[in-house]
Amino acid sequence: MAELDTSGGGKHKGGKVRTKKKATRVDLTAMVDLAFLLITFFILTTTLSKPKAMELIMPDKDDLTKQQLPVPATRTMTLLLGNNNKLEWFVGEPGKSQPTVIGYGKEDLRKVLIDQDKAIKLTHNGQGMIVVVKPSAQSTYENVVAVMDELNITGIDSRAIVDITPVEIGLLKRDGLYK
Repeated sequence: MAELDTSGGGKHKGGKVRTKKKATRVDLTAMVDLAFLLITFFILTTTLSKPKAMELIMPDKDDLTKQQLPVPATRTMTLLLGNNNKLEWFVGEPGKSQPTVIGYGKEDLRKVLIDQDKAIKLTHNGQGMIVVVKPSAQSTYENVVAVMDELNITGIDSRAIVDITPVEIGLLKRDGLYK
């Protein structure tokens, strides 16, 4: 139990006679109880931040053997994720079109995604672009998340994450994005 002592202190000899001050005692037990009740209340009533996760629908391996619809290469944009927070992109098939090296920012990747999607919609009667994301062994998980975030921001829903081919690794090595 806590106490507060406000007694007058020592006695002084001589002088006027004063009345003795009585010690004031303040019981702080109730205040401590109130503090713990408030802490308990706020802990129990707050909600913890919920993790933000993006839902990815991955196909079964059994479904890969079924018939797939043909997709024109002119509607397909491939993103090759390399090291040093850089990526290469090209539209069409690897080796037939020259890849371009860009970064992950909104001035790089987002601008390219928006521009290419508009161009493909104009040439394919409003059908949107299909983006194929191919992370390499040199890319990071953060790079894949950044690409998926940019695809969500730009509203491109047709996308796939697939394995990178040796031809595409050769493109990354040629441009210094794979060591």
